[in-house]
Amino acid sequence: MASTSRGTVLITGASSGIGAATARHLLQRGWTVIAAARRLEAMQELQRLGATVLPLDISDAESRRALVEAVEQQHPQLDGLVNNAGFGAVGPLETMSLEQARALFEVNVFGLMGLTQLLLPSMRRRGRGRIVNLSSIAGRYVTPGSGWYGASKFALEGLSDALRLELRPLGIQVVLVEPGLIQTEFADRVAPSRAAAGQSQEYGRMMERVNATWTAIFRGASDPSVVARTIETALTATNPQDRYLSGHLSGTVLARNLMPTPLWDWMLGRSMTG
Repeated sequence: MASTSRGTVLITGASSGIGAATARHLLQRGWTVIAAARRLEAMQELQRLGATVLPLDISDAESRRALVEAVEQQHPQLDGLVNNAGFGAVGPLETMSLEQARALFEVNVFGLMGLTQLLLPSMRRRGRGRIVNLSSIAGRYVTPGSGWYGASKFALEGLSDALRLELRPLGIQVVLVEPGLIQTEFADRVAPSRAAAGQSQEYGRMMERVNATWTAIFRGASDPSVVARTIETALTATNPQDRYLSGHLSGTVLARNLMPTPLWDWMLGRSMTG
């Protein structure tokens, strides 16, 4: 896919945040955009701008199949897939229920891969395509309280590496985008799990410090349009990188790679665990 080309792209989780910003940006850049999410009413603006709007519950197998059938009927020449739909919850590993942890993986890992599996046959037949998976800096390192969420993103990183190797000979490229702190609904969506974790007798004080740190650093969060532009690069670069960092504090991934673990642990412990 040449850097100047335009094509048809499916974006999941397009009702808000990074997904909505990416859909708007690509529409303005001349792409044919299919926007998919659970909340159809929240995508009316995208529809007015020219996007095809379709329902998707990424964790539901039947919903995934219905989406793929609609895409193949309406837009059989799919050039790109932006796997943006995601789910967040925070809390100590000991106290977060396995049911909640499974819910994270159902959306962030199994649902994402289930949709990708259904779309790959048509890409293979055409011998071309670009898959952009939205990970996170939490897919490269975790902080206290983000263990299960980070684990789901670590899993996505590994799956994306394998997909990149498996699909490259077939003409399909796989790219990871790793946002830092972005102005989305994420903070609001994890608020209930943060509040519940704060009630823990064993970890309540730690979660107070975690929440205070998150509140402080999120003040500098980047606009979702920053990530939207990075996603466009991931979709259009002739020879894309395997990973693109994007947004506020995404550079901490590089610092983590260079810093000895004892020093890193001391830094996080000083601000988050006491």
